[in-house]
Amino acid sequence: MAGGKLSARQKMINLMYLVFIAMMAMNMSKEVLSAFGLMEAKFADANEATIDRNDRLLLELKTKAAENPKEFKSPAAKAQQVKIASDNLYAYLETLKVELLREGGYEVDETGKLPFEEMDKTDILDEAWFTGDRLTTTGQEVMAKIEEYKVKIQTILATDESYRGRAEAFEKTFSTDKVENNDGKEIDWLAYNYQGFPAIASYTKLTAMQNDIKVNEANMFSLFLGNIVTDATTLNNYQAIILADKSAFFAGEKFQGKVVIGKYANVPPTKLVVQGSEINLSESIDESGAATLDFNVGNVGEHEIKGEFTFIENNKELKIPITGNYVVVPKPNSATISADKMNVVYRGVDNPMTISFAGVSDNKVTANAAGLTKMSGSGKYNMKPQSGTSVTINVTAKLDDGSSTGDKATFRIKEIPAPTGYFRGVAGSTKMSKSGVAKGTVQAKLDDFDFDLPLRVTQFDFKVPGQPTITVNGSKLDSRAQNALNRAKRGQTVQILNIKAKSSGPLIKRVAPVIIEITN
Repeated sequence: MAGGKLSARQKMINLMYLVFIAMMAMNMSKEVLSAFGLMEAKFADANEATIDRNDRLLLELKTKAAENPKEFKSPAAKAQQVKIASDNLYAYLETLKVELLREGGYEVDETGKLPFEEMDKTDILDEAWFTGDRLTTTGQEVMAKIEEYKVKIQTILATDESYRGRAEAFEKTFSTDKVENNDGKEIDWLAYNYQGFPAIASYTKLTAMQNDIKVNEANMFSLFLGNIVTDATTLNNYQAIILADKSAFFAGEKFQGKVVIGKYANVPPTKLVVQGSEINLSESIDESGAATLDFNVGNVGEHEIKGEFTFIENNKELKIPITGNYVVVPKPNSATISADKMNVVYRGVDNPMTISFAGVSDNKVTANAAGLTKMSGSGKYNMKPQSGTSVTINVTAKLDDGSSTGDKATFRIKEIPAPTGYFRGVAGSTKMSKSGVAKGTVQAKLDDFDFDLPLRVTQFDFKVPGQPTITVNGSKLDSRAQNALNRAKRGQTVQILNIKAKSSGPLIKRVAPVIIEITN
């Protein structure tokens, strides 16, 4: 089509052929990308299913280890090591996938589907993992993580000769040896599998490696189980669990709680004995299989709960022991009342307080005092005393048995301390140039006061030796004070005294003065 002189019509026909071929190539490319995407989705689904199955296998191993430590304690420990190694590499590969999507600007849609047909970039991992014929720091890290996982698994498999077959299969699956390409040239494993591939292909291969990890984990768990895989549904794998309504009870109360089997399995027992007495099953067993307990708790101190469930399994009685404990504490006769800031309360400000009664929920506790207000939050109050030298807080608590108990506490009321005068952030006495004094601002602060109470200076006296005292309104020198300042000599001291300040609440005492030595 490219030779000789062509007519305009022939050139147009040739151009149309080129466009048609390009369109075919684009369609084929999208089909390939979509195929990789579908493969990735299948691997992802398989991974979820395998993870769930592996959790059940590990639980089976732990159960067998508890029932038969001699045979299964060591395999269960090895299985836990396998899980840790597998989870570490699996999670690391997931970070690589997240980074691949981020660098490519790819986002999953609302259904969780990847944009398969858009993931055609080949330079994301090429730039991140490879530089020339060498690996970048990130590429070296990828290989190091894989090798670390392999060493851990191989070490576990090397502990028993019977594991040899699994060890050989593992090495074949996770081989990172150099690979021979179509030209007969040996290529590094990472480059052979990930260099120059579209993003969706690399993403799918990472998911496939995660699948290899979980499948290997499943194979090893089955190996440790002696190739016996069960669904762990036997009642021997359940435990009788006591769930108390609360962790401690007052003397004279009744214990209230439940005894359940395992995961609240709805397994009907044939007999239930607690503390030596048989329980009426028709009245105590609910729809979840839990048995409600109701008995006197006894004297103050720690007590044990003993009994057993009886079930029928494989036409035989299966007895499951019940063991537990609870603590009986005396009825409370004193409240916990504490000021959040200190042991006194200050007049005219909100003093945060926490008021509670041991063993009693906040909604059953009431507190009363002049100036006391309930705030949001469990046991949170504000105390804002006004008059007098002390305030008494009375607290009442309603107990679960319907009775009430009370207590009280008295707090001293103190006045807000006198503020300290500050000039340009300095208190007491300081040295400063005339220009510095002229620009300064007078402030009043409550030093070492635990409450947030901002103060605003409204007036102060300014005294220069040999000059009349000038009363200034506000917090900065006015023109009269600055004129007096200009007549001050080097080494003389000027005074800022009789400072008056206001707060948003209580009255403020006279503020301590500031003395300034003129340096020029």
